[in-house]
Amino acid sequence: MSRSGVGPEQHRQGSEADATATPFQAREHQHIRYNPLQDEWVLVSAHRMKRPWQGQVEPSLLKTVPRHDPHNPLCPGATRANGEVNPHYDSTFLFDNDFPALQPDAPNPGPSDHPLFQAEAARGVCKVLCFHPWSDVTLPLMSVPEIRAVVDVWASVTEDLGGQYPWVQIFENKGAMMGCSNPHPHCQVWASSFLPDIAQREERCQRAYQSQHGEPLLMEYGRQELLRKERLVLTSEHWLVLVPFWAVWPFQTLLLPRRHVRRLPELTPAERDDLAFIMKKLLTKYDNLFETSFPYTMGWHGAPMGSEAGANWDHWQLHAHYYPPLLRSSTVRKFMVGYEMLAQAQRDLTPEQAAERLRTLPEVHYSLGPKDRETAAIS
Repeated sequence: MSRSGVGPEQHRQGSEADATATPFQAREHQHIRYNPLQDEWVLVSAHRMKRPWQGQVEPSLLKTVPRHDPHNPLCPGATRANGEVNPHYDSTFLFDNDFPALQPDAPNPGPSDHPLFQAEAARGVCKVLCFHPWSDVTLPLMSVPEIRAVVDVWASVTEDLGGQYPWVQIFENKGAMMGCSNPHPHCQVWASSFLPDIAQREERCQRAYQSQHGEPLLMEYGRQELLRKERLVLTSEHWLVLVPFWAVWPFQTLLLPRRHVRRLPELTPAERDDLAFIMKKLLTKYDNLFETSFPYTMGWHGAPMGSEAGANWDHWQLHAHYYPPLLRSSTVRKFMVGYEMLAQAQRDLTPEQAAERLRTLPEVHYSLGPKDRETAAIS
């Protein structure tokens, strides 16, 4: 019996009755949401945005980055750590990572002597893709044709490496906040002999949904978001950008093709053009949110390839995840610590609030002058 004389069961019933009598408002009341793509739950606690912030403030970004630094190993003509000299490229530049996490000839660790101590072979290839010859630009400041060139390399490298490896992970870490040590615009491509954990979860969830409902999970999800509209950020002829119902990061987005597409190489020329266009719009909105070069980690997920590429992967739908950490301003980020590391993910504003803020932002970059703004608006 508690000090008030009310037992735990009576107290619980009273609390449930009070909760039932109070109309639920997602912006005010904590709740958990399910992520059917990765079989996870996230705690949404939007009321926490009212608390004053007295925690860590990130340092301001460098105001200027030199357009060309002969000592920067990603610049045209620069000498890299292994002694190789970069070509004087004027578009994209793809090369083998000088410090790869995966190598194609790693030995097999051999059999395990106990079920609690298992190790398996991990082989692969790691590459770096420079988006542009200039170090002082980022994707939102590149032209649509320049972004289209990046999309084409993403598709071709996926096809090339996917001929040997089951998983090809394209990802970009933008900004020092996301661990990027070089400001030159670039991404990485890791191809592995195994299916990584998140890819396995997405494979399992998409396969199960198709088996139960008869259509791809993300195709139905995209249709539902188009009907509901509250989490949409951008739409175009071939693509959707939305803040997922189950988003974890404050301004997380999901980029989806409208057509059923399993992998990047399957995109038509029109879909690639439109992808470059909508990426520029999304990343411009990101930068405009706090008028800063918005940090994020992004990556593409498509159907597995390798020796099983010819199998039935129709339950897969190509998609890109954007995970930006900024929460309140250009210097205050979301930390995934404590409860998030020990229990489950938690977010401080609703996905609907985040989508509304992104949706209303201008599509012309804040840093452009009047003439550049006029040109960008026309294009």
